[in-house]
Amino acid sequence: MKLRTTFHTLAALLLAAALTPAAQAQERIKFKAIGQPLATGLIQKNKEQPFFENFGARTGLPIDVDYKPVDTLGIKDTEQLRIMKAGLFDLVSLRIAQNTRDEPTLLGLDLVGASPDYATARKVASAYFDTIDKRLQQQFNVKLMGLWPFGPQVLFCKKPITKLADVKGMKVRVYDQSLAKFIEMVGGTPVPVGFADTHQALSLGVVDCAITGASSANSAGWPEVSTHQMPIGFQMALNGYAMTMKSWNALKPDQQAKLKAAFDKQTEEVWKYSEELFQDALNCNTNKDPCTTGKKFKLVNVPVSPADLELVRGAVTKVSFPAWAEVCDKSNPGCSQQWKTTVGPAIGMK
Repeated sequence: MKLRTTFHTLAALLLAAALTPAAQAQERIKFKAIGQPLATGLIQKNKEQPFFENFGARTGLPIDVDYKPVDTLGIKDTEQLRIMKAGLFDLVSLRIAQNTRDEPTLLGLDLVGASPDYATARKVASAYFDTIDKRLQQQFNVKLMGLWPFGPQVLFCKKPITKLADVKGMKVRVYDQSLAKFIEMVGGTPVPVGFADTHQALSLGVVDCAITGASSANSAGWPEVSTHQMPIGFQMALNGYAMTMKSWNALKPDQQAKLKAAFDKQTEEVWKYSEELFQDALNCNTNKDPCTTGKKFKLVNVPVSPADLELVRGAVTKVSFPAWAEVCDKSNPGCSQQWKTTVGPAIGMK
């Protein structure tokens, strides 16, 4: 009898041991993620949200993500790094410009005039990626997983303009210090306004002009409260994906490799989609075809002159880099020199 009992006990232990790996395999990891604002439009809706909501399938890992756009959480998009450092979320779709006050080094990704087109922006993102990743890990315990663009940030006005100099004396919505300095240089008055509040600001006359991506403006209805569109790219509105080092380090090396590969694929898709959206949105905003991704409006399209293009490109050396370098070097000694040796060669700046 005792032998039989021992046998059954042993069999039960063996069965439990055999089942344990299977049980462990079924255990799923839960991540919480902050997304881009709903108001930013199609990249958030068609690329980002599906990626996070199908995270397990996209990564090949047993991970489920609770994804919430930042404007549904009751927190400010300027607080993302602080919230990540506190460990309240695992993943974030990082609003680069909005978090530059907490980490000025970030702004080196998107200085006014440095990325006038997609090809140049890719070079900048690639050249500066490791610098940003290292800084975020040191200061916020956050790892950079990828960089992607909303697209060229262009000018919308509710007053007639024919050239950049026409914004002299006008109030212009801006979203970071680099852009603010440039608007001051051309005689305008920069007014920091959150993206979600800009439609109302234009409508009420709080600002005369505003800067954002063509597709985001279309999605948010800015052409309802403006009359002119000038498709000159001040910046590329680079954004990123990041995760806490705690969550990253909890994964095995092979899981980390799969995760990074998934983010690489995701960001590549967004780069391509952003470029498609940009041209289509310019058409939609000015009532032209093809217009397949947005709503048609009747803005006046203001041609970009060679002089204005040169004015923006020259802003890097004249305004945006010097102003940023002073601020960045105070919080991160050697910041500007690091930028010169990484990004400088990528954009032909000596």
